[in-house]
Amino acid sequence: MAFYDALLAPFTLKGLTLKNRIVSTSHGPAYAEGAMPGARYQRYHEEKAKGGLAMTMFGGSSNVSIDSPSLFGQLYLGDDAVVPYLKDFSARIHGHGCALMCQITHMGHRTVWDQGHWLAPVSASNVRDKAHRAFPKAMEPWDIERVIGDYGRAARRCRDGGLDGIEVALTGHLPNQFLTPAMNRREDAYGGSLENRMRFLMEVLEEIRRQVGGEFIVGLRFPLDERLEGGLGPEDCIALAQRLEASGAVDFLSLYGGSPAWNPGFEAHIPTMAQPLAPWLETVKPLRAAVGLPLIHATRIIDVTTAAQAIKDDALDLVGMTRAHMADPYLVAKLKRGEEERIRPCVGAGYCIDRIYRGGEALCLHNPATGREQTMAQTIAPSTGPRRRVVVVGGGPGGLEAARVSAARGHVVILFEAAGELGGQVAIAARAGWRRDLIGIVRWLAQEVELAGVELRLNHYAEASDVLAERPDVVIVATGGLPDLDGLAGAEHAASVWDVLTGQVEVKPRVVIFDQRGDHQALSCAEFMAERGAQVELVTPDRAMGEELGISNYDVHCREFARLGISVTPNSRLLAVESDQSQLQVCLCHDYGGQEATRTVDQVVLEQGVVPLDQVYHDLAAGARNGGEIDLEALAGGALRTPIRNPDGAYELFRVGDAVACRNIHAALYDSLRICQAL
Repeated sequence: MAFYDALLAPFTLKGLTLKNRIVSTSHGPAYAEGAMPGARYQRYHEEKAKGGLAMTMFGGSSNVSIDSPSLFGQLYLGDDAVVPYLKDFSARIHGHGCALMCQITHMGHRTVWDQGHWLAPVSASNVRDKAHRAFPKAMEPWDIERVIGDYGRAARRCRDGGLDGIEVALTGHLPNQFLTPAMNRREDAYGGSLENRMRFLMEVLEEIRRQVGGEFIVGLRFPLDERLEGGLGPEDCIALAQRLEASGAVDFLSLYGGSPAWNPGFEAHIPTMAQPLAPWLETVKPLRAAVGLPLIHATRIIDVTTAAQAIKDDALDLVGMTRAHMADPYLVAKLKRGEEERIRPCVGAGYCIDRIYRGGEALCLHNPATGREQTMAQTIAPSTGPRRRVVVVGGGPGGLEAARVSAARGHVVILFEAAGELGGQVAIAARAGWRRDLIGIVRWLAQEVELAGVELRLNHYAEASDVLAERPDVVIVATGGLPDLDGLAGAEHAASVWDVLTGQVEVKPRVVIFDQRGDHQALSCAEFMAERGAQVELVTPDRAMGEELGISNYDVHCREFARLGISVTPNSRLLAVESDQSQLQVCLCHDYGGQEATRTVDQVVLEQGVVPLDQVYHDLAAGARNGGEIDLEALAGGALRTPIRNPDGAYELFRVGDAVACRNIHAALYDSLRICQAL
């Protein structure tokens, strides 16, 4: 544990003593209720505070002005209605010895014009935001004066709400739109030289300080390198940081890299598993040498070893482990107990951020309790009822989670798995190049199941008789599904994505992949085959590839498709496949024009989702007390109730994940958690 001494040592930030060096940086999980941080929002952060975190920062993109509306699940700090919520929030977090700060911002042109109050977005200049697509109004002097005042009043509300401090966001938002030459084309006192481009930010910081006083902590979310044509490079950022330090306007810098101002820049800004760990730490070091301000940084620092090394090397004062705490809010507590290996890892799937950019709330791909703390338990308490025999059929993520939670409840658990290894479809997905870190989900679950004493029976295809021989009280069917290859003339000549990734079929030179799912599966397979020399065409009935994906993962696939020369044919369907000795003739049809086209290829791969592998469930249903039925209203509210369909039944029966219907990893885990935490 000596290696972690520096990471776990206290740090004083402008008179605020933090109990260790680990923080969760500002982000917007889209849990707001009426643009306010209600119970769900607070409980999410409280769980991290209970888990030993030194400081949690909330309110990613908390808006200060009426023309920066809270449209993406953000908070609104533009009136006093937020203060009572902040007081409750502060009391809740401080009760666990954890500090609390909020990010405040005006989005500028990083918003839309046709929602909220339908007010025109504003910016330094009338430069369109490439990501959010809004054409802004160039700010007039009265706009500048108005927004500066809004920043000050919002900061005062945070102080009055009992918070320990705030940070002002740059990250492509309004102050950044003045700072960066890529967006600022003004010819007045707010444009041109660095001093002029800094003027708006400095006036904002001056007004904040005037409203909150000298003791309140004020920081800045600050760039290392925008990697944006015409934007701020590393030298520009260092010069800006030095001027800020000399001014005394800020108490810390929270560092980020890249720019979200255009979609191809998003991968660098919030990287997925396709990027190495801590990809910006080397860029931090020159800035560290140039300024003495306390530094925070949080990009893909997802394991405690990397975090500890960053502190030991004096690269940072506080290390942000934001997505790592979404995966495991008890990360610090486990580390302090010497249970580093039991920390549920962030695998860098990007599911959390991608859901926000598709209009949903942030959820961790493999921790279904995060964001649901009001109904789902992050730590499983032992049952106060009788000890039961639970049989789980299937060793994919849903089955492993069912076994883990049931065992943690104190029950006797037996898990049957037909294959010789655990993991199900996750183990297949992890074979596909840059998505290999998905295997971390399986490894953690398998370790927890083993530690809990679950009896594993691998290489055992369980039928109803095998299950009944165990005299179960509860049966969880987590058998997943099999690739759907039906509905296509000549489907017998096609392979599935599974066949390719598992090596059941060899990769041939010319390939058509037909994707009706729009998620990772077909895209990963296309990249896998192209890496092995195949000429690949992806055909989809959707208007673009990867329609189910969010921006962080979509960006990676776009880059890989371009690098590997994979072609995409959208709005088209595969009508038939015919075999012509050693070749295949493929008939395509355009959904809108109706034109048909043919391809001569060596291989056809289908991705049409999976059909449930559910025979054992149906074979067991008649003998179950509940016949497999669940009260869905109760389940949606976090409770488990089952009707009595067969009073003579010997067990309760449930099925989860793809054994119910084709969905994803998170759905399978959530199914299992909400059923088994109540057993």
